[in-house]
Amino acid sequence: MEKLSYASESGTSAWNTYLQQIDRVAPYLGELSRWIDTLRHPKRALIVDIPLQMDDGTIRHFEGFRVQHNLSRGPGKGGIRYHPDVDLNEVMALSAWMTIKCAAVNLPYGGAKGGIRVDPFSLSEGELERLTRRYTSEIGLIIGPQRDIPAPDVGTNGKVMAWMMDTYSMNHGTTITGVVTGKPIHLGGSLGREKATGRGVFVTGREVAGRAGVEIEGAKIAVQGFGNVGSEAARLFAEAGARVIAIQDHTATLFNADGIDLAALSDWQNSHKQIAGFPGAQKIDSEAFWTVDMDIFIPAALEGQITRQRAEKLRCKLVLEGANGPTYPDADDILKSRGITVVPDVICNAGGVTVSYFEWVQDMASFFWSEEEINARMDKIMTDAMVHVWDKAAEKECTLRTAAYIVACERILMARKDRGIYPG
Repeated sequence: MEKLSYASESGTSAWNTYLQQIDRVAPYLGELSRWIDTLRHPKRALIVDIPLQMDDGTIRHFEGFRVQHNLSRGPGKGGIRYHPDVDLNEVMALSAWMTIKCAAVNLPYGGAKGGIRVDPFSLSEGELERLTRRYTSEIGLIIGPQRDIPAPDVGTNGKVMAWMMDTYSMNHGTTITGVVTGKPIHLGGSLGREKATGRGVFVTGREVAGRAGVEIEGAKIAVQGFGNVGSEAARLFAEAGARVIAIQDHTATLFNADGIDLAALSDWQNSHKQIAGFPGAQKIDSEAFWTVDMDIFIPAALEGQITRQRAEKLRCKLVLEGANGPTYPDADDILKSRGITVVPDVICNAGGVTVSYFEWVQDMASFFWSEEEINARMDKIMTDAMVHVWDKAAEKECTLRTAAYIVACERILMARKDRGIYPG
């Protein structure tokens, strides 16, 4: 395989984690493995300069990215991340995981991802809007409702998507709601979208727990990250009778053996913009979080959180990957050797892209569904996909992650094989 001159393949890079995952699935692909280098080469990577006039009159420049990893099965789909650590290698990996994720749940999309290397909380709302609009104009060459459909990710939200949709629409002279998903409801957004990723974590977790003999009623849950994904997954598990005993984010690690009052914590977070200082739980050391006695662990923060050392300490039966790429490959091996079942990110957190797909379909048809319809459709897609992956893992005697990659890669590479190479 020819290495990419612009990619970092260091042991801790997200792109290297993805490449190792592809290496592990290769032996299961038979004649399709002839095409596997397709998955090691992003189709298109765009780097843009974003000049921004700050409120004080100074000019700053920010790095922006949009990577379309693979479009064999349809237009690109993937979020826009605003974070100080965004770089090309991270965006490449996230776009590749989107390719796998969309195929694993059989959505008619390829994988894409974008981002700006910025701390969004350091900008005023006006600066954030100008940054977003310039970025949208710069990547407007390659996005569109039939080309590549962005969505929110870390550091972005419905308001950012509204600015993106408006900018793209103004540049094309007509309102085009289907260019992004995750929009406000009144601008073509979908009911159920905001909570969809967390709901998907719960739906897949419930399915696997039943098959793995883990009783949810009374189960002890620990969650890393208390944003949209972690908070919704925690809420649904608590409603099902579980106890959320530990929650960690970048501001604090909270522990309460009797269960944390999630509604009270959400109110505290809304008021104080952090979970630190919450009076309903004990603050513990951040590394002590990894030794809490739990049944189910939900990493729902950033990638690269479960290292080999942490995998050796983790005391749980199930890991539900709400975040993208939270587990290093060598940590995966440790978890497998210890009998800990991992529900991989590419299926566990696919509820968000599933309802994004619903939003796109509704926008294209200008016909919108009820939240009950959306939840029912999402639950069926997620459950069916999880059962398919579980059965594949049993058939091939492999982990759920490898099974999900087998299912996804077969679909992607079959599409690539049957489409052929143009020009021939």
